Amino acid sequence: MELFTDILVEKGINQQVSGYLSVVIMVFIILITCVLANLIIKKVVISIITYFTKRNKLKWNEILLKRKVFHRLALFIPGIIVYFSAPVFQTVQDQIQKLALTYIYIIATIVICSLLDSVNDYYSTLPISNVRPIKGFVQVLKIITFIIFVIIIIANIIGKSPLIMLSGLGALAAVFSFVFKDLILGLVAGVQLTSNDMLRIGDWIEVPKYGADGDVIELSLTTVKVQNFDKTIVTLPAYALISDSFKNWRGMQEAGGRRIKRSIFIDTNSIQFCTKEMLDKLKKFDYLTNYITEKEGEIIQYNLDHHVDENSLFNGRQLTNVGLFRIYITNYLKKHPKIHQRMTQLIRQLPPGEHGLPLEIYVFTNDTNWETFEGVQSDIFDHLLAIVSAFDLRVFQNPTGYDMRQIKG
Repeated sequence: MELFTDILVEKGINQQVSGYLSVVIMVFIILITCVLANLIIKKVVISIITYFTKRNKLKWNEILLKRKVFHRLALFIPGIIVYFSAPVFQTVQDQIQKLALTYIYIIATIVICSLLDSVNDYYSTLPISNVRPIKGFVQVLKIITFIIFVIIIIANIIGKSPLIMLSGLGALAAVFSFVFKDLILGLVAGVQLTSNDMLRIGDWIEVPKYGADGDVIELSLTTVKVQNFDKTIVTLPAYALISDSFKNWRGMQEAGGRRIKRSIFIDTNSIQFCTKEMLDKLKKFDYLTNYITEKEGEIIQYNLDHHVDENSLFNGRQLTNVGLFRIYITNYLKKHPKIHQRMTQLIRQLPPGEHGLPLEIYVFTNDTNWETFEGVQSDIFDHLLAIVSAFDLRVFQNPTGYDMRQIKG
């Protein structure tokens, strides 16, 4: 500074004006130095790093480049140059150094956040990320980093120790807890969802209250994004999944079986004992041949032992058409290639009501794919509804317009 002032004075410029011009010249030199240093680092150093990164094809380095971590590290240089150049301006040295430190702290915050995002990006490429996502934890660390550096920056500007600022936070805790209530609830809920393995990316969940029925595509600190099967996206508050109940279909997908639970309603007026002619007809069904033959032998022996008059169907033991239909369904599903044979298979009667006798089919398919599941379920009931009349049974349904026209005719 003094060197430039002396040179300008020798050139015949006023002492005071020379001092001002010297300041301008030094500021200009510092700015040029900062710009040149930044350009050299970006154009040379970072270019070299980019070149070797692309040659090595390391996933971690590619992520750092994508998040521009190296570019942001280069932003430290201007702040460092200004900080160490501050003694040149003796009258405002402290103010310049405080501004330079503030700039450095801001860049440090940005760099740390970029590094945390890079860690999350790299972790997302690993298979475990679908089971244990860390995006919520990364967001927590970013918030903590932001708070710490805000305290440090304020302490630097006012010239006080950061510990004094920290001691004052206790008094503001109640205010923060009220203002940031949703954020705190979301933070706690996000940690619980991931740490307790209640939710993973890719899980199919149902939350009727929020109109969510689809796959989880994102888990963040305060929200959960669900893509419904109609391709709409629903954003849920994370704490809603803790405070309210929701259905997660992951267990079904992992078990490898998807449940069919549907009933055929039999008209009770069509239920009857089987005559010899009916049994002879039903014996031709492969799924009933052995069963009917075995049961006929048991019934004959029972009736002989108990001296039953076989001239009437109402005496002794007899087979019914609805019972044989139930056995037919059981044997049919045991041979079905798309039914899971190691899971529950139950064909049962529910209490009869105004819609007839419900015959419920409770089985599991061995393919959890939605499209395949619906196809298998439809094929099964297509077959059963078509063959029920062979048992002299009728499926119950309310009268239709066609029925009314038949009656009128």
